[in-house]
This record gives sequence, structure tokens and C-alpha cells, in this order.
Amino acid sequence: MSSPNPTRPNLYELAAQVGSALRARQHILAVAESCTGGWIGKAVTDIPGSSGWFDRGFVTYSNVAKTDLLGVREATLARHGAVSPEVVAEMVVGALERSRADIALAVSGVAGPDGGAADKPVGTVYLAWALRGDPTHTVRRHFDGDRDAVRRATVAAALQGLLDACAHRG
Repeated sequence: MSSPNPTRPNLYELAAQVGSALRARQHILAVAESCTGGWIGKAVTDIPGSSGWFDRGFVTYSNVAKTDLLGVREATLARHGAVSPEVVAEMVVGALERSRADIALAVSGVAGPDGGAADKPVGTVYLAWALRGDPTHTVRRHFDGDRDAVRRATVAAALQGLLDACAHRG
């Protein structure tokens, strides 16, 4: 078997590992996606048996959707913008509150080719993970490449973060 290409991670393999980790811990997953537009949900539901560990996905591309579906506060969006640690933290909490999940993740970013700014250039992505009852963890990442590459790297980082969260919790 060839080694994985770090610039094109094998999302199926990552999602399968996530499924195994969640199943072993009897955890249920929910996802809240903005810049990935449902790609994380697609990746996890590509795995046979995912109905045993995946509850739901929220595709909240617009700010209105973030507010309506996840309870992100309008004041948070106005103060920090959709691509911020504050917004993904509220997104992940909203996903947990509005699902039966034990663990959730959220992503929001600037996939490009437009929309970047000096403080948030194209490729800037914020990710958040939360296990019910534990503190939320957020991280800022920057991914190079075109829109597809940024989105693919975001999906991979989100799935890897889930694996790390599962390993940390034990």
C-alpha cells in the first residue's frame, strides 16, 4: 500500500478511524459545518455502519443559519465575524445542545478564492471540538491551495481533531 499524500489525505480512512474510535467509546457525533458545506457529514456517512455513531450534521453556511440552527448569537457574529474562535465555539455548543451527540465538531473558514482579509486571509479556518461535559477546544489553522484543497484539508483536520479528542478522553 502506498503512503498517504499529506496534501490529499485519505478522508475515507480518517472517517473510518473516527467511526472505530466513537464506536469503541459508545459516543455519538454531530457536526456543524460552514466552509465545508456538508463534506464532513458526507465523509463520515461514507462509512458503513455510521448510523450507529453519527447523529446529524448542520450545514450553516450563512450567518442567519448559524443563528437559527445553532443558536450562535448575532452579537458574537457582529463582534468577531463568522470566521473566529468565538463563533466556532458557539457552533459546537449549539450542535451538542440540538442533538443527542456526545461529541461535536464545528468549522468555519475562508476557502477562497475571494473573501479573505489581512487578518483572515484565504485559507484561514477555525475548528472546534467538544465532548459533552468537557471544555470546548478551538484552533486556528491556515491551509494553502485552491478552494478544494482548503476545504479538503479542513475536513481532514476536523476528523483528525476528533481522533485526538477521543484519544485524550480515553
